[in-house]
Amino acid sequence: MRIELVTPEGQLSPDLVPVLEEVAPTGISVVPAGEADVDAGRFTSPGFAYWAFDRLADGRAGRDEPLRIGVAPGEGRYLRSMLARLQRLRPRTNAASDAPWFVALRARHRALYERPEPLVRADYDHAVDVWQWCLRLQPAASGAAQAAALLHDVERLESEAQRRIEHLAPSYVDFKRAHARRGAVLAAALVAEAGAPADVAAAVAHLVAGHEEAGASPDAALVNEADALSFFALNSPGYLDYFGAPQGRAKVAYTLARLSPAGRRVLVGLELRADVATLVAQELRVEARDG
Repeated sequence: MRIELVTPEGQLSPDLVPVLEEVAPTGISVVPAGEADVDAGRFTSPGFAYWAFDRLADGRAGRDEPLRIGVAPGEGRYLRSMLARLQRLRPRTNAASDAPWFVALRARHRALYERPEPLVRADYDHAVDVWQWCLRLQPAASGAAQAAALLHDVERLESEAQRRIEHLAPSYVDFKRAHARRGAVLAAALVAEAGAPADVAAAVAHLVAGHEEAGASPDAALVNEADALSFFALNSPGYLDYFGAPQGRAKVAYTLARLSPAGRRVLVGLELRADVATLVAQELRVEARDG
């Protein structure tokens, strides 16, 4: 996906340079002031239509047309979060994800999600986003970790494609763990069908089965962290709109608890919608109070 930043006089202010180096080092050009599709400074403003923004970006990527983002000096923090939301459309890879079996897996994964349900589309976007967070957090991420990130929620195609039911479970934690165990079986089969070595398929199954918990291995911790950050960076506005504040508060607390200290530092650098940011701040105060 091509992105054009519309800036005063076609120049980057100092606060924008490190943002581009961190989030999107290639594929972005800067143009003089003109008409933009969206302004970075409005990213967390009341009424910002995240779903419409996502679909606009999808359309531009599909037609290979640039998305024009207006950005002014001092708006680097908003641009960082906006580009993070777009990273699924500008996927980075490494040697492991350039392997033939992973390329085949990506095609198989995409085909699974070629369905009209909005929840299925949201799950696909999240899957690719978690994969990209893995590579942002660990550029040398293993093929197994990247595949697990891509496939961690594949079970939802069977249980939650039409409507979400997680909030109805007697135990949210037990529901999520069962979801992960069922997904591990599906993920292992998909990886094997794509031609991955047997040990990679087994590793992916193990990672998907435990992706709701921090885990003991570096790969398990990476997938868990990437999943949690993707919730805040991509899914949190839609989650609160779908479930409402009480369930949203519980989800924020659950997901915040999954983040390591390093992951929380990344979260601090993201601009969240006001209601999500309020819930995060409230939960942090509860944690501080309870020690």
